[in-house]
Amino acid sequence: MSSSNIDTPCRDDGITTADLAQRNGSRAYAAEFIGAFALVFAGCGAIAIGKLPNTGVALAFGLVIAVMIYALGHVSGAHFNPAVSVGFAIGRHFPWTMVLTYAAFQIAGAVAGALALRVILGQGAALGVTAPTGTDLQSFAMEAILTFFLMLVITAVATDCRAVGEAAAVAIGGAVALGALVGGPVSGASMNPARSLGPALVSGDLSHIWVYLAGPLLGSVVAAIVYRWLRMGQAESLPATGEGR
Repeated sequence: MSSSNIDTPCRDDGITTADLAQRNGSRAYAAEFIGAFALVFAGCGAIAIGKLPNTGVALAFGLVIAVMIYALGHVSGAHFNPAVSVGFAIGRHFPWTMVLTYAAFQIAGAVAGALALRVILGQGAALGVTAPTGTDLQSFAMEAILTFFLMLVITAVATDCRAVGEAAAVAIGGAVALGALVGGPVSGASMNPARSLGPALVSGDLSHIWVYLAGPLLGSVVAAIVYRWLRMGQAESLPATGEGR
């Protein structure tokens, strides 16, 4: 699905994220479902089991993202997050026509992951529902800022040839874990509308859900716009002889 509306990514074969998703079709959607399922099952499962400290929970979220990117990135682009899909569309790395479908499968995977935890751990188990420890506004600001930095990292390592992309999964997983360490005590550090919607829907607790929809979406959109500006500025300053990466 190469077109003038989609920027060419940093790939030797010239395949865009849109090409990847369209070429794999239903397999790309299944990969998004599986990745979101794994995120909720492993990350929220670490919370639900209740045996890990905050650092362990943060590590669980970061590791599952890194592992799933390595496993499924070549199938769907490994968004696993509606905010990431929207951010890629804003940055012209993904078509708007596919955003809703990706988001639907991401949310379905998150709901399935939460349902699996409910079946395994029972009705009394907490499912890692995100909720503010302070005000909704504080958590909204935290989610927006954390997602801004997460999307900035994702955009850099996944789309810019000048970034070190060989260990993209490690960088992105590290950004998730770092966000969880910093923002977990304030907002739960969701950074992902699907991750919050899955447990909330299964638990029947949607009381603060707007925070975890609007905050990550805002942060991702701003990050995509900012990085596009940074990238354009750097491109203009590169040597014409091609000495830059």
